[in-house]
Amino acid sequence: MAGRIRNEDIALVRERASIDAVIGEYLQLRSAGGGNLKGLCPFHDEKSPSFNVTPSRGLYFCFGCEAGGDVIKFVQEIEHLSFSEAVERLAAQAGIQLRYEEGGGRGPRQDGGQRARLIEAHRAAAEYYAGQLQSPEGAIGRTFLSERGFEAADADRFGVGFAPREWEGLVRHLRGRGFADRDIVAGGLAKEGRRGPMDRFRGRLMWPIRDLSGDVIGFGARRLYEDDDGPKYLNTPESPLFHKSSVLYGADLAKKEIARRRQAVVVEGYTDVMACHLAGVPTAIATCGTAFGDDHIKVLRRLLMDQDEFRGEVIFTFDGDAAGRKAALRAFDDEQKFVSQTFVAVQPDGLDPCDLRIRHGDAAVRDLIAARLPLFEFAVRSAIEQHDLDTVEGRLAALDAAAPVVAAIKDRSRRHMYAVNLDRWVGIMDEQFVLRRVRELANRRHARAQAGNGRHDRHDGNGRHENGRPGNGRPGNGRPGNGHGEPQAPPRPAFDPSDPEVQRERELLKLAVQRPALLGPAFDEVPAEAFIAPPHAGVRAVIAAAGGVTAAGGVAEWVALLLESAPNDQLRDLITKLGVEPVRSAQESDDRYAGELLARIQERQLTRMIAEAKSKLGRLNPVEAQEEYHKLFGDLVALEQQRRVLRERGLGSQ
Repeated sequence: MAGRIRNEDIALVRERASIDAVIGEYLQLRSAGGGNLKGLCPFHDEKSPSFNVTPSRGLYFCFGCEAGGDVIKFVQEIEHLSFSEAVERLAAQAGIQLRYEEGGGRGPRQDGGQRARLIEAHRAAAEYYAGQLQSPEGAIGRTFLSERGFEAADADRFGVGFAPREWEGLVRHLRGRGFADRDIVAGGLAKEGRRGPMDRFRGRLMWPIRDLSGDVIGFGARRLYEDDDGPKYLNTPESPLFHKSSVLYGADLAKKEIARRRQAVVVEGYTDVMACHLAGVPTAIATCGTAFGDDHIKVLRRLLMDQDEFRGEVIFTFDGDAAGRKAALRAFDDEQKFVSQTFVAVQPDGLDPCDLRIRHGDAAVRDLIAARLPLFEFAVRSAIEQHDLDTVEGRLAALDAAAPVVAAIKDRSRRHMYAVNLDRWVGIMDEQFVLRRVRELANRRHARAQAGNGRHDRHDGNGRHENGRPGNGRPGNGRPGNGHGEPQAPPRPAFDPSDPEVQRERELLKLAVQRPALLGPAFDEVPAEAFIAPPHAGVRAVIAAAGGVTAAGGVAEWVALLLESAPNDQLRDLITKLGVEPVRSAQESDDRYAGELLARIQERQLTRMIAEAKSKLGRLNPVEAQEEYHKLFGDLVALEQQRRVLRERGLGSQ
């Protein structure tokens, strides 16, 4: 059984796994100045980015929910992995062969983490299905793709494959590769039969579904044979890897263009994603066997860097039939969970993007997206179109049908503008009458919402108040809660964080973490008890345990060493925060500023020593303890002189 991963290999993984590149696989990052990056936190909902990444120190920290750590911690948190599994995943991506204290080798490790084994099994399954598409039996799958305008190169680009009509074809293949039956079943690749595991997918065209980092986590399977009495589309069931409510097919291919163009196009099927990408709409993605929901929105917002700017676009494409229009109107309920602008693109003749490309070519797909309508406008016009506007009764009925849609718009300015447009679209020609009607309905909605909420300051499930303020109950962060889903107020600190002296020592510790070379041996002579704030004293003790700032090498390695030396999560969180927070002074690169901060802390410590010396001196009898008295008096004079020098040096930090 393989043992612990060697420390030097873990250090190599931290060095090779660029934290900005790894985190950039999951969310859009932008420059925050000073070499730092920022984005929307993946661990809680927020509208303005408070998630910071500092590549030079290999750290991330969210100032909203206080999640933070290094690249290994990020992968652990985002993928729900153990420490070893996260290291193994990053090592595989960086091409590092890990060594274990008691051996270990290549191939699927039966003693390794379950997720790592399932990822390897899915990768092997995708290769198997892709190979089967080229077999004689796979001709039916190739014909299906060809009839929909896809060539062999297109199938290869998207990894499309074929599952033969065998009961145990994939099971035998994976067993031959060393995978255990329990993992084949747990990943949803097979299901238990009376004689053991049997293939879940048989006689179907297969699309591998990947997560944002590109790992295969499931499959979408399309029926091909007429005598197949199963559903038209069959997807991987919920598994340790696959959670359909938060997976977007094609997001691994589209994420960079989504970030660059600030646009995401939501389509309904796997072939629609392929058609859009091949037609020049590389931002297309689709859900996997479920309706577009809250978890999908969270993923898209992170990729769009969705914040209070209304510059991004989310475009929903639906079939032009009644079902498609109904789906578009359902999306209206989710619209206001985005900050980006939302649109609907519906083809009047009912063609989906795949069929549209077959009949009218690539340009028609691009034109469909370009002709999008704002989702609010689409919803309002859809309500109006159900009525006869040639009669007074019809116009009033259309107003009563569309006014609640307008009243549901939360943004007051947009609600007003759509009310004005509603008057024009219906043809009532009495703007004030329409505005009053919309205002009346909006007030009723607001009153019902207030009554339902009881005007309480409630929390959502992510440890945040509804008003957007961060709570302290984020699941899994090791912070206290009351056990009933509501976060408790944090204990009051035994020090005042706004005290200038406390702030000064915090600045000094930032330099000790971020720029240890600026401080030198003088910092290592300052004891932990010199710090007023107990958490700061704890960090100082960690620095001492790591060998002091004089032992620091590269900054990233130094931070990693401090995190390893910290005895608990609270100190690790604080060290992470100190490593990411900017130093307040404009002179942060100037060693003079560091010297001034250090001088103030040293002076404070000397003041304490002087007070103790004076107290002891006052208790001595100069006649009976003459020698001790004179020695202590000399020490006191020397301390006073040192303090005078330090006070002069520290004036610049006041």
